Amino acid sequence: MKKAIPLSILAAVILMSCQNGTKNEDEITMQQKVNEYAPVEFKSDINHLSGNEKQMLPLLFQAAKIMDDLYWLQAFGNKDKFLASISDSATREFALINYGPWERLNDNKPFVEGYGEKPLGAQFYPTDMTREEFDAFDAPDKTSLYTIIKRDATGNLVSVPYHQEYKVKIDSAADLLRQAAQFAEDSELKHYLALRADALQTDDYFESDLAWMDMKTNDIDFVIGPIENYEDALFNYKASYEAYVLIKDLDWTSKISRFAKLLPTLQLSLPVDKEYKSEVPGIDSDLGVYDVVYYAGDCNAGSKTIAINLPNDPRVHLQKGSRKLQLKNAMMAKFDKILLPIGNMLIDKDQRSHIKFDAFFENVMFHEVGHGLGIKNRIDGKGTVRESLKELHSALEEGKADILGLYMVSQLAKMGELPNKDMMDNYVTFVAGIFRSVRFGAASSHGKANMVCFNYLKERGAFERNPETGTYKVNFNEMTLAMNSLAHDILVFQGNGDYDGVKKLFEEKGFIPAELQSDLDRVGKADIPRDIRCIQGLKVLGL
Repeated sequence: MKKAIPLSILAAVILMSCQNGTKNEDEITMQQKVNEYAPVEFKSDINHLSGNEKQMLPLLFQAAKIMDDLYWLQAFGNKDKFLASISDSATREFALINYGPWERLNDNKPFVEGYGEKPLGAQFYPTDMTREEFDAFDAPDKTSLYTIIKRDATGNLVSVPYHQEYKVKIDSAADLLRQAAQFAEDSELKHYLALRADALQTDDYFESDLAWMDMKTNDIDFVIGPIENYEDALFNYKASYEAYVLIKDLDWTSKISRFAKLLPTLQLSLPVDKEYKSEVPGIDSDLGVYDVVYYAGDCNAGSKTIAINLPNDPRVHLQKGSRKLQLKNAMMAKFDKILLPIGNMLIDKDQRSHIKFDAFFENVMFHEVGHGLGIKNRIDGKGTVRESLKELHSALEEGKADILGLYMVSQLAKMGELPNKDMMDNYVTFVAGIFRSVRFGAASSHGKANMVCFNYLKERGAFERNPETGTYKVNFNEMTLAMNSLAHDILVFQGNGDYDGVKKLFEEKGFIPAELQSDLDRVGKADIPRDIRCIQGLKVLGL
């Protein structure tokens, strides 16, 4: 690679596919691709759970497995037929990691013969549907999170609610949740499970989202349903099914829960004019720490989610805020197996002591806090930020959360809420984290966000690269100024609903510079994993 290659958002999937591999594609065997995902057993101490709670877990695992099956249908189609067509065991394992024939951390490049580019709209829309046809399609719920667009017998577009399209599987999952509710000893968890079962069968999640927000004393948590819309790269409208089974870490939760009360103060501290921070976060926002013991569906595809900020419904945000769950065992696995080895290669040797798990945990935790800050509706009253930014929304939102997470840590340190805080720990760990996430590629919203962040910070001198050692050194003062500036710019883009401005931002800064590509190549040759893969189930948990 001799020069930087600029990427537009719409061309990223095509252009980046030839850049983002860490070795010559012809030299990598399928087993090596599988090995790029470090196997991790997802365990947790369940000794504090009651007998009834332990009886709940198999039911929750079964319901989660149904979400996994539904996600396969949304992302690819017929899972069983597809897997049966693959004779090579390593290719089949890699297909399971990626939920189809497209390599998610290599810009959705196909790795199974006979498949071309991944449809931008996955299976949410007919693959032969044009944008113009969709725009002309007259259906009030066509942009709903919970409808699939199909063709009827005459070839015309129709909009079908999820609970109708996937009725058999949805009814089975709802029945399992109702059975699990009978074993729930925590009244709030019991209430949530019952409402969530109803929601799956109606696609109306508002009341169950509010009930989930009310859970405070539960030892088990369960996230289930069509939630994130990353899979819909065409319009960013449609939500994908997923599920998490979580066991609360009581000790760590008690340490961080106090920060939730500070959200209104943190909102007011944002480095923008008052109209861009006029919305008040709900006072019931909650911070908790959990061990994840089962991933299913969207959160398990390619890179594994290590923190959750839900619900996504802005009505819930304004009424009650959001819950921010840190998945500590998954986070620690990624730090130990990926981030720390990368940092020890690419960070200046004099700053490597600043790469710390506690800083990584804080950066990720306040990334989730960052999702709840700013505003959800344009300052001119002309609709929501999500509607205005369309397919660019997810990537910019991830960029906002990244930089606001770092900004929040600095503000809490100033407020004395993080005593003896050395911000260099967070700054250096943040830069090392960029190297980890940028390997996700341009097909990932997180990867796109990290490429923009890297180039923005570099242009402002937040860090510099030593050409002799190929390592990076953080400059404290410049990093602080650049952090504030990027936070400001993103919040203004969102508040203005500035689609053209966001598109220009990604076109100008959404690329991997040649020197960074060479550094990522070195990381790849060192056989540092790209991500983790799940060894999970009742036996792993000791049940």
